[in-house]
Amino acid sequence: MGKIICAGLGPGDPDLMSVKSDRIIRGAKHLAFFRKKGRAGQARTIVKDMLREDVIEYPMEYPVTTELRFDSEEYRQLMVDFYADWADKLETLARDHDVVVLCEGDPFFYGSFMHLHTRLQGRAEVEVLPAIPGMVGCWNALDTPYTWGDDVMTVLMGTLPEADLVHHMKAADALVVMKTGRNLPTVKRALSAAGRLEDAWLVEKGTMPGQRVAKLADIDENDCPYFAIVLVHGQGRRPEAPE
Repeated sequence: MGKIICAGLGPGDPDLMSVKSDRIIRGAKHLAFFRKKGRAGQARTIVKDMLREDVIEYPMEYPVTTELRFDSEEYRQLMVDFYADWADKLETLARDHDVVVLCEGDPFFYGSFMHLHTRLQGRAEVEVLPAIPGMVGCWNALDTPYTWGDDVMTVLMGTLPEADLVHHMKAADALVVMKTGRNLPTVKRALSAAGRLEDAWLVEKGTMPGQRVAKLADIDENDCPYFAIVLVHGQGRRPEAPE
């Protein structure tokens, strides 16, 4: 019997991967990874110089990404079928081999592997290797401490309704907004309504080649990068701050 090992890749720079994930990936004979159809895949790109020559690869191609609204019934059913199909395939492979599944960031922090993990319980042995979440690499790219004292940090999805975004943004100290992409105009409007837009930053491809850091207020609404996070620093209690 083999097992399924999900290796968290961290924020993107291979040097920021855990020692264990690095070792497991370099030794992998069977490697699965998510990707958009027609693309190399972000996870596969991160590990491209780490793989053994005889590795057998299993690209898990999403049936849909941004073509449909994520809350539509068609999108939901396509993704349900996709994860069910790949859970079956990985279970079958793991009967004879160890299979390494790549996942950017930390697998249990909004990672796609979570949908396979729940479906594989009781069907195969599964091990998950934790990693630095992508947002940590992004806020370090800003070179400024992110939370202070008793700051409350809130993590939001840009797919939330605009009114919900505004509500949470007003209540938060430090703020992270993930899943920006085509939701960026909504995120900008919500931040403006919450009085937080001038303090917001956009970090694209944090820790990776092509990293971009910019004030969100200066970003055109049509410039909607997929691998980007919006950040607002906390300003909590700190000894050097003026009273």
